[in-house]
Amino acid sequence: MQTVIEYPQTAQGILEHLKERLGDVVPEFELKAKSEIAEEINRLKREKNAVILGHNYMEPALFHSVPDYTGDSLYLSRVSAKADAKIVIFCGVRFMAETAKILNPSRKVLLPSAKGGCSLAASINADDVRALKRAYPGVPVVTYVNCYADVKAESDYCCTSGNAVEVVKALQKQGHKRIAFLPDEYLASNTAKETGMAIVVRERAGAPGTLKPAADPAAENLMIGWKGRCEVHEQFTVDDIKNARAQFPDVRVLSHPECSPDVVSHSDYAGSTTQMLKYVEQTQKGRLLLLTECSMGDNIAAKNPNREILRICSIRCPHMGEITLEETLESLKHERYVIEVPEAIRAQAHKALDRMIAIG
Repeated sequence: MQTVIEYPQTAQGILEHLKERLGDVVPEFELKAKSEIAEEINRLKREKNAVILGHNYMEPALFHSVPDYTGDSLYLSRVSAKADAKIVIFCGVRFMAETAKILNPSRKVLLPSAKGGCSLAASINADDVRALKRAYPGVPVVTYVNCYADVKAESDYCCTSGNAVEVVKALQKQGHKRIAFLPDEYLASNTAKETGMAIVVRERAGAPGTLKPAADPAAENLMIGWKGRCEVHEQFTVDDIKNARAQFPDVRVLSHPECSPDVVSHSDYAGSTTQMLKYVEQTQKGRLLLLTECSMGDNIAAKNPNREILRICSIRCPHMGEITLEETLESLKHERYVIEVPEAIRAQAHKALDRMIAIG
């Protein structure tokens, strides 16, 4: 398990730390106010035996002051299961906190937002998955972890953006010629391309659990996708890349596989948030453009002050933006908003996660 992140504990110490990391992008008066809130959060965290998880997309002032662990959603959920804490606070969106609850059934899991929504997770529900299973009997269902617990519970396997190809290849080796991959249309398309599969994208006809007719392009070697997208990553375009290269000919472009296949094909590298971070750390020279949620670019730039990190900061996730230091303090103080997952759903969803972990 990764070592717990150590931060200064006093407001003055936190302020100096934040100024070092964020002084070039955040005014000092704002950092001072944030550092006082962070001091109170860290005090309550010790008092209540809580662990705070900070997703890569969190606002920089939060990301660099209070989380015990930072990273992608599945990593944070897994590491929280090993942490010695009574309360888990997930600074992310609801499906992430649900995953933490799936892996931590005996602990109180809190989300610092009453909603914490996600356009991708909201694109599909359990009725939709059951309709797909009726349409494709016997076809294994692989579901991206960026979905709600009821969808995970209807799935055979989960996957992340980092191991999607590995999970699909493992099923191909088992002899499966058809695989349902839900719910991200672009991640499915990019994964199908890497694994040599044709793809058909299904969508809801109206009410949940009803499907629009679709002609399958192949009897075998077929991936069945779903028309769900991330409202952030779907906004990046090939023109964004062309404009960046025109201005900075030496730039290397990193895109998230939730971007469209055209954007991915025009990029120098495509990978999950964790893989993108590793790429930056291992690439010591040159400009980099990150096509992902802009707060992550801010956080990477803060950790790598000697690197020139470009990003398109008009594109931010409104749901991740609900999670602030102020809301995290209120969540911890009042122990709100509690995440619950019914046991029958939790147990089935856990099986899908376990099968993914068994693959590697």
